[in-house]
Amino acid sequence: MYRPLVTGAVAAITAASAAAQVFVVGGGLAKECYELAKTGNYQARTAEQTCTRAIREETMDRKNRAATYVNRGVIRMREGNYAPALEDYDKAIETQPELGAAYLNKGAAHIYMKEFDSALAPLNRAIELQSVQLHAAYYNRAIARENTGDVPGAYYDFQKALELKPDWALAEKQLARFTVKSQ
Repeated sequence: MYRPLVTGAVAAITAASAAAQVFVVGGGLAKECYELAKTGNYQARTAEQTCTRAIREETMDRKNRAATYVNRGVIRMREGNYAPALEDYDKAIETQPELGAAYLNKGAAHIYMKEFDSALAPLNRAIELQSVQLHAAYYNRAIARENTGDVPGAYYDFQKALELKPDWALAEKQLARFTVKSQ
């Protein structure tokens, strides 16, 4: 069986992680939390407080509560508050175990923390669940794989990310670093 040899330099971590927000049905603070996480146009403390108030004060179904935890986690992660973000993703998973965005963001948080081995399991789960931003799950898993020494796996994941989101400059840039040679 022919298997090409793939080599590449270690990927830049900060260019890697996509944050996936989760839409909240209805209005109120939970919807406002989603909008803040989606746009990124906020003051971090105020945005986090909005999300926290939504979780504490609003009556929500499981889906919206899990989404609000993810959205607060996204805001926390963007501010470099990875441990609280991970707690939010875990609460979202506990609330709605099939929410792919929670796993995608959990993997991203581990990448930001340079805990590449820890990023793999949640990213694998995001892919299994066909996360809404599946291209980002493959991209992030490629970053984790490359940084754990699985260069061929990283290459194939970058390719898959580009297949899922054609003309994605970030994935194209990563693939350009690789050299594929015959063995």
